[in-house]
Amino acid sequence: MNNTHILPPTYLLIAIVLMIVLHFLVPLVKVISFPWNLLGLLPFGAGCVLNACADRAFKKVGTTVKPFQEPTTLITDGVFRLTRHPMYVGFVLILLGIAIFVGSMTPYLVVVAFPFLLEKIFIQVEERMLEETFGETWLTYKQKVRRWI
Repeated sequence: MNNTHILPPTYLLIAIVLMIVLHFLVPLVKVISFPWNLLGLLPFGAGCVLNACADRAFKKVGTTVKPFQEPTTLITDGVFRLTRHPMYVGFVLILLGIAIFVGSMTPYLVVVAFPFLLEKIFIQVEERMLEETFGETWLTYKQKVRRWI
């Protein structure tokens, strides 16, 4: 497959920059102030841990973490028992944590839109590839484990 695709971490970085820009240019209303905004560190940290665990699982079995590349192994244990896409859930948690931390309303627009972007650009393609590669094993896993949470 073509390796020139923009990878998910780049979309995450763009989303973070967009959230910060929105916060400073169009904050609308401050909904969470200090010290409550520090609670944003919890989803942020959980998202980082979820991504690290998923990345470790990919490396452990020696399959690709990159979308659009054919996987060699279907991972169904560890964090993959909670969600079929733990890295994307982690990304959304990171964005949620940042939105809570900055405390204004407009960054939540990015938090809400981001999963739809991931769904359209990555998840649909990845799940189609997984079904083609792993067939019935994928379909059984798909029935047992939710896409998000």
